[in-house]
Amino acid sequence: MTKVKICGLSTPDTLEAAIAHGADFVGLMFFAKSPRAVSLDRAAHLAEMARGRVKIVTVTVDAEDGLLADIAQTVKPDLIQCHGKETPERLAAITARTGITTYKVLRVATAEQVAQAKFYSPHPFIMYDAMPPKDSVLPGGNGLAFDWTILGGAAHPFMLAGGLTPGNVAQAIRVTGADMVDVSSGVETSPGVKDVHLIAKFIEAAKAAR
Repeated sequence: MTKVKICGLSTPDTLEAAIAHGADFVGLMFFAKSPRAVSLDRAAHLAEMARGRVKIVTVTVDAEDGLLADIAQTVKPDLIQCHGKETPERLAAITARTGITTYKVLRVATAEQVAQAKFYSPHPFIMYDAMPPKDSVLPGGNGLAFDWTILGGAAHPFMLAGGLTPGNVAQAIRVTGADMVDVSSGVETSPGVKDVHLIAKFIEAAKAAR
């Protein structure tokens, strides 16, 4: 069964909805320009609600060592998502400094870009996301999909993101064989505002896809 990550959560009610309906991962955003960004204190509170029930992911974008240390000490996530220009060496350094497992997001539009995952092979999995618009300040969460067929040669396991919604996630899983899927804007009524009903529908559709 495909695992599901609900990303960009910022309130107790949406976090509880994600867990209650069977999410496997919950994502807490640490990118100040995102409408889904949370403070360390809020993230720590949400993480304590989730701990032991689902995997806690903190989403970072080229984060500095100081922020990563604060996240590790205060939030204590299970995983750190690296959504910027981080190199394989940087991911290894983050894990060495924090003791927390990292994984890389690759923004892709071609099969050649998908193949870059081989350089990150020591890490548990890769997330594939769509390329952001040129004028976007957000590396992800833009609600854009990409040509899923380019993942035909992708090594498993991988997580699929980018423009997923309750209406298309089952098709995305069937086309790609994704082991995991990630959604943020696809379960929102406006940027940063999650909807508990859309969360439930997304998880249901993803879990039923196979």
